[in-house]
Amino acid sequence: MRLILLLLTALLLSSCGGHTTRQQEDGDTLCLKYSALLTIVRHTDYTKVDIKDPWKSGRILHTYVLVPRGNSLPDNLPHGTVVRTPVQRAAVFTTVHCSLLTMLECSDAIVAVADLKYIKIPDIHERVRQGKVADCGGGLNPVVEKIMDVRPEVIMLSPFENSGGYGKVEDIGIPLIECAEYMENTPLGRAEWMKFYGLLTGREQQTDSLFAIVDSSYHALKEQSRRVGTGRSVLVDKMVGSVWYVPGGRSTIGQMITDAGGRYPWASDEHSGSLSLPFETVLEQGGEADVWLYRYSGDHQTTRRELLSEHRGYDQLRAYRQKQVYACNVELTPFYEETPFRPDYLLSDFIRILHPELTSLSPLRYYQKVDE
Repeated sequence: MRLILLLLTALLLSSCGGHTTRQQEDGDTLCLKYSALLTIVRHTDYTKVDIKDPWKSGRILHTYVLVPRGNSLPDNLPHGTVVRTPVQRAAVFTTVHCSLLTMLECSDAIVAVADLKYIKIPDIHERVRQGKVADCGGGLNPVVEKIMDVRPEVIMLSPFENSGGYGKVEDIGIPLIECAEYMENTPLGRAEWMKFYGLLTGREQQTDSLFAIVDSSYHALKEQSRRVGTGRSVLVDKMVGSVWYVPGGRSTIGQMITDAGGRYPWASDEHSGSLSLPFETVLEQGGEADVWLYRYSGDHQTTRRELLSEHRGYDQLRAYRQKQVYACNVELTPFYEETPFRPDYLLSDFIRILHPELTSLSPLRYYQKVDE
């Protein structure tokens, strides 16, 4: 009997996925398939969300207690930031979360934004022009008076290690939603955070459905890549000043290149962030890569001649000499708006570039081949 109970317990704990929950004495834990930072526990009168501190192992970055709007506050609430759901008025400091709320058809809940110049969503700019959304200035030093004027119920912003806090925004009594999904180590782990935002905005069914599509699409693309075998070798990004920041092997970009079947010089690296390397090191380790992918910001599509004018050493790269350079202009494409929650879109681009023999994939969405 003891063996049977152990087997049943193991089966229950391994059944996480979709909308499955795991019963605990103090609530039902939503079984997230990929996120390493989120824990979501449903209770009768509230939902508790813990975000692990991605920079300090074993610590909690923030705890949220989501209480349905209109319900009286239960007496047994745990310690944490209480948020009434669904949130109807939000100040949003990042373009990616503005984009997600737009995907979920609840962009009307956005009443204030910061760093407007980085938000490439026409509807948001139009609503700012009409006075329906407040432009609160820069995200690092927003105008708190403008935030208070529009009375948001939450402020969605991104936390950073050793940032020293959020300044005056912490003192105005509005709950801060710390959007730390960018610190997840896997593309699908990051995308799975949409379930948390679905709980906040009352779009739980929509986010469950959307994530199921993303999950299925990502794995189908990964399997398609696996079936055709190893793809081309690839070099990523380019010089910034005197440094070349290459994605670490455990970064989301590094893992997506692996999932796309690409051969990446730093695939065995254990860093989840970027590596700061001099050009000579990049040339030595990745100079013979078949393909070169990089991102940039500009008002037009760059050319090979312009690229070489930035750094004369680029002509030593095999991919440059062979005219196998692909660039993503983040000003002219929704790269930052879409890819955090639709990593399958980016994976499709990677596979199409690294496996040119696969002609059945969708056209390139973000990258374009760099011409003369």
